[in-house]
Amino acid sequence: MSYFPAFLKLDNKKILIVGGGYIAHEKLEHLLDFTKDITVVALELSDKMLNDISENSLVYEQREYKVGDIKDFAIVIVAVDDIPLQAEIFQESKKYNCLCNSVDSVDYCDFIFPSYVKKDDLTIAISTSGASPAMAKHLRIYLQNLIPDGINDFLKEMKNLRKTIPKGKDRMKMLDEKAKNYIKNWSK
Repeated sequence: MSYFPAFLKLDNKKILIVGGGYIAHEKLEHLLDFTKDITVVALELSDKMLNDISENSLVYEQREYKVGDIKDFAIVIVAVDDIPLQAEIFQESKKYNCLCNSVDSVDYCDFIFPSYVKKDDLTIAISTSGASPAMAKHLRIYLQNLIPDGINDFLKEMKNLRKTIPKGKDRMKMLDEKAKNYIKNWSK
C-alpha cells in the first residue's frame, strides 16, 4: 500500500532520535530544515552528528534508550540496527500516540521520510513508497535543477496577494493565472 503524502507542522512538536550513526545523522539533517526541537539519545555519535547537535544547540543524552523516553515526544526516529529495539519502541509509541519511524523497517513505521526538494518556502516531496529510494533521489535531483532560484520572490508576492485581495472566485482565478504564467515563463 502507498503512503499518504502529508506535510506536518512541527511547531511545538518535540522529536526524539534514537541512534547517533550515519543514518541518524541523515535523518537529523532532514529534520533541521524544519525544526530545532530535537533530542538525541545514543551511546555514541558520529562526528557529523556531534557537530550538528552542537551547532544547533540540540539536547543530547549519551546513553541507551530506556522505556518511557518517548512519553513527551510527538515523533520518534529509531535509527539503530537493533530490530527488536525498533519493534519495542514502535509498540511503545502506540501507548503515547507518538508517530514512529524505524529506519529501514517499514513494519515499525507510521511514516517514511520522502526525498524532497526545499527552496525557501517551496517544498516538494517525492516517494516511491519504498519501491525505489534511488529513483526518488534521482527524480529529486532532476526537479531541483528545474526550479528557478527566484522562486521565493514569486512565492512572497503570491503570499502578499493572498493576504491583500479579498477571497473569492476572482482572486482564485487571478492567482491561478499568475502561477501558470510563472511556470510557463521559467522554462523559456
